[in-house]
Amino acid sequence: MQMSENGQRKLADWEGFKTRAYHDAAGKLTIGVGHLLTRSELSSGKIWIQGEAVRYAAGLTDRQILDLLAQDLEGAENVVNEGVEVELKQNQFDALVSFCFNVGATAFKNSTLLRRLNQGGYEEVPAQLRRWVHCSGAVVPGLVNRRENEIALWNA
Repeated sequence: MQMSENGQRKLADWEGFKTRAYHDAAGKLTIGVGHLLTRSELSSGKIWIQGEAVRYAAGLTDRQILDLLAQDLEGAENVVNEGVEVELKQNQFDALVSFCFNVGATAFKNSTLLRRLNQGGYEEVPAQLRRWVHCSGAVVPGLVNRRENEIALWNA
């Protein structure tokens, strides 16, 4: 499966759509729709988007941001497709891709959420999502809001 256009729009709303680099809630330099700049990108000042090295210091265009998001989503989509062993509806897949995109592949793969879902615990997903609202030990209101939005998408 792939994230739907509806899921991508929602993700862009939740992550933000930033043409210039900014620091996220964890203090990491980010651009576009939640793209964490890698060490290589930070040192070179370039991001590879659709096979082209793009300088990001002056900002990215909307098209570049959407292309970068599509690249970034591939990894999260693959992790969800490979990790989930039960059948999902499109809205459920979209919610899990958003979650995986936010917490990372390793956290998703090792999560109780995934284990319980693969045991058939569809109804446990909302409660499991609500556990993922901390950054550096503190509850982050933005993550609380995001998880509630992902839950609403899951339940749609």
